[in-house]
Amino acid sequence: MRTAIPVVGVEHKATKQLSTLFRLFEYFKPDRKQIPIALMFVIYGSATQAIGPFLIGRSIDRLVRNGNITELMEVLAVLAIIYITGVIAIREQIYRVGSIMQKVLAQLRQDIFTKIQSLPISFFDRSEAGDLMSRLINDVSTVNQAFGQAVAQMLGQLFTLIGIIIAMLSIDLRLGLISNLIIPLMLLTTGFFSRWARSKFRVTRQTISQMSIKLEEGIGGVREAQAFNHVPLDIQEFMILNAANRDANVQAVAITSAFLPSIDLLNSLATAAVLACGGYFAVAGTTTVGTVISFLIYVQQFFRPIQILSQFYTQAQSALAGAERIFKLLDEPVLLQDAEGAIEMPPIQGAVTFDRVNFGYTTDRLILKDVTLHTKPGQTIALVGATGAGKSTIINLILRFYDVTAGAVKIDGIDVRSVTQASLHRQIGLVLQENILFSGTVAENIAFGRATATQVEIEAAAQIANVHEFIVQLPQGYRTLLGERGANLSQGQRQLISIARAVLVNPRILILDEATSSIDTRTEILVQQAIDKLLINRTSFVIAHRLSTVIKADRVLVIQQGKIAEQGTHQELLKQQGIYANLYGMSLR
Repeated sequence: MRTAIPVVGVEHKATKQLSTLFRLFEYFKPDRKQIPIALMFVIYGSATQAIGPFLIGRSIDRLVRNGNITELMEVLAVLAIIYITGVIAIREQIYRVGSIMQKVLAQLRQDIFTKIQSLPISFFDRSEAGDLMSRLINDVSTVNQAFGQAVAQMLGQLFTLIGIIIAMLSIDLRLGLISNLIIPLMLLTTGFFSRWARSKFRVTRQTISQMSIKLEEGIGGVREAQAFNHVPLDIQEFMILNAANRDANVQAVAITSAFLPSIDLLNSLATAAVLACGGYFAVAGTTTVGTVISFLIYVQQFFRPIQILSQFYTQAQSALAGAERIFKLLDEPVLLQDAEGAIEMPPIQGAVTFDRVNFGYTTDRLILKDVTLHTKPGQTIALVGATGAGKSTIINLILRFYDVTAGAVKIDGIDVRSVTQASLHRQIGLVLQENILFSGTVAENIAFGRATATQVEIEAAAQIANVHEFIVQLPQGYRTLLGERGANLSQGQRQLISIARAVLVNPRILILDEATSSIDTRTEILVQQAIDKLLINRTSFVIAHRLSTVIKADRVLVIQQGKIAEQGTHQELLKQQGIYANLYGMSLR
């Protein structure tokens, strides 16, 4: 069997680019009825560009032959009409093609955002937010630059080039063939530079992604960077990434800067060939002066479309590199899809069962090992244990952010994998240590899980969460706009708003993950009072390091190395003088 590894590599790259291009074409289907109209304007505009030099040559020949000024003026009037209508057609083609492309790009952005929102939590465990932002903004912007208005120009120039070639061959076959002899050299030059540029543009997309990651980290962690005197190191790291991006772009520009003069040189050679051969033919009487002048104009017009098409091709290399990254994200499998025939989760009573559950974030390491537990409706279960023991993993499995490796998680006897995720999440409330508030009003943030809630319901939830008094003191009350992630609020205030959010959803199962940590004592009292109200008649799982939360739990589960090491009430576990008693003595006081 013969091997051809290098050829396969080249074929693979070409196939990959074609595949990416065809996928982009799929986005044009909704506007397929508009495309023929746009193409009509493209063809007409190109035809006006091709017919102009022919009329100019004819008018010169007639003027030289018989000196008929009237006939010359008639030809010039026709030429003016053609050029004016051509300008209108070109305007229409740019508008229509540009409009179609912007719809395509808008849909592309929508698909990326929708995909990101639908991906499982496990995807974000191994992905950088900055890289995702780069794909949504930078890569789409690169596609926009290449395929936005450039597509309209590229199509126009392509048809113009075809029209010019037909016109030249029709007017004078000999001069037409001489002019077109330069085309193979142009194709070889374009192919050489494009292959050289392709790898450089891929590097630019990668370095932009790395810069976006660093920028996102720098903005999000500016307080920590300043507090730990890490600012100089962050600046140095960004400088290195910035330099890498600069160098990659400089190399790409160097290729482009060498390419354009090469095309100009070929243009000059073609012009010289037309002058030499055309002059000879004119002197010999086998062609006319007007024909030679027409060809000189055609040669100038001939190379302009090739230059624009070549520039577009070079620019398209960067766009295709960005599109490859976009489609790689869109092709990311959604591992946690609803099962075929998944049912709506019935109204939850609150019995949660772990039936010999094993789970690992990776295939080579289990986080939970043979975990079995059963809770009754309305119970409050406290999860305690060292960091990394598996507490957060347990609540992630209840929410079905991940699927178990073995065993089953059931609610009211129903395997969570057999119900739709939306119907499951509708009946589970979540309050985290670091709750995210979104750009918008206070009311919108409280109603985040129930957008149809009335103002009365929102305010009632805020009162239960002990945050109503604070909200009404804000400049615009519930209509006050919050900064990004609620940065203009304290940690405790954000926590109370997130509790109000959970109250409004009225969940049957409530999950609290370190909900009373990182806040001052006074606010903790308000938060704890709100939580106490929220826990009533709900099954609750509470991860806490504060004694005030743990001692009220109906059952405490001590998680150690992925197993339930101890369980019982607070008092029962203290009497055992085991792991819990040790944790209580060390950190729960």
